[in-house]
Amino acid sequence: MSLDHNLERVLARYDELQSLMSATDPPAATEIARLAKEYSDLTPVVNAVNELKEARSELQDLEAMLADEPDAEMRQLAGLESQELKERLPTLERQVELMLLPKDEADSKNAILEIRAGTGGDEAALFAADLFRMYQRYSENRGWKFELMSANEIGIGGYKEAIAAVSGKDVFARLKFESGVHRVQRVPVTESGGRIHTSAATVAVMPEAEEVDIQIDEKDLRIDVFRASGPGGQSVNTTDSAVRITHLPTGIVVSQQDEKSQHKNRAKAMRVLRARLYEQERAAKDAERAEARRSQVGSGDRSERIRTYNFPERRVTDHRINLTLHQLDKMLDGDLDEVIDALLTDDQARRLSEMT
Repeated sequence: MSLDHNLERVLARYDELQSLMSATDPPAATEIARLAKEYSDLTPVVNAVNELKEARSELQDLEAMLADEPDAEMRQLAGLESQELKERLPTLERQVELMLLPKDEADSKNAILEIRAGTGGDEAALFAADLFRMYQRYSENRGWKFELMSANEIGIGGYKEAIAAVSGKDVFARLKFESGVHRVQRVPVTESGGRIHTSAATVAVMPEAEEVDIQIDEKDLRIDVFRASGPGGQSVNTTDSAVRITHLPTGIVVSQQDEKSQHKNRAKAMRVLRARLYEQERAAKDAERAEARRSQVGSGDRSERIRTYNFPERRVTDHRINLTLHQLDKMLDGDLDEVIDALLTDDQARRLSEMT
């Protein structure tokens, strides 16, 4: 679909919304609210479209003047203005194209971040903890709230699994491409021979769903309570405060035991369950829209190896976009904007190519 066709489609929809909201027989209040939101969302797009159309029209007038104007000085002025407009038009077109890209409804949501140790034993668990701290520091750098939901520690500073809730501006939009297998190459602290080992951890980033996004029927839940346990399985609680929730239709199981209150553990478990169900629903819709999406950059497929952290060479490589940065220390300290910005730019370019 051409850019011009999309421009006319946006302007036509904008006019249609104006007519619907000013009709003598207006729709119901809830429908008016939905139309008003769409109208508000489209307003900056329409302003950008009009700016582009005005620039194109002005360029046409200037080129006509260059062809017909007898006065040499006026032609020179028209030539200068024409050149400035020709240089400005690609920027305006790019701006409009980006604004016309379909929005991911989840981009503005908060996120549930899950990190699990993969192959590599204790070293994988230590790497999972490194990744968890990396995202925690990145969240701090961006002014986001980073809330530990649960952690299954191995006793030497590593995590078999750790879950956090991250909230703030554009959280899911910036973290969603982190889902996948992260691989590390380094000499483990437990390795006496100095050999480089390869291990991995899996990252899952899911938009945190509100109750309005996902309706969960209580009869679809099996809730078990038990005593919380610490490393080695020893009991750390004398009451049955830990909660395990099983969603029967999907088989998804969520456990929480970090809080001393059964009520708080249940509330946390429901947040994680809701996010997993919402992500499952989004994935199903994505698969329906484009089966080929799995092979595209940014698919978020957790089975794919997305990034390698090479400690001996202080190198980080994102395999989806063939980006290599020699700043491993900075990235582990939470400086992730360069790689995340590159992933966002690549995703925009891919989606723009699909629109043409």
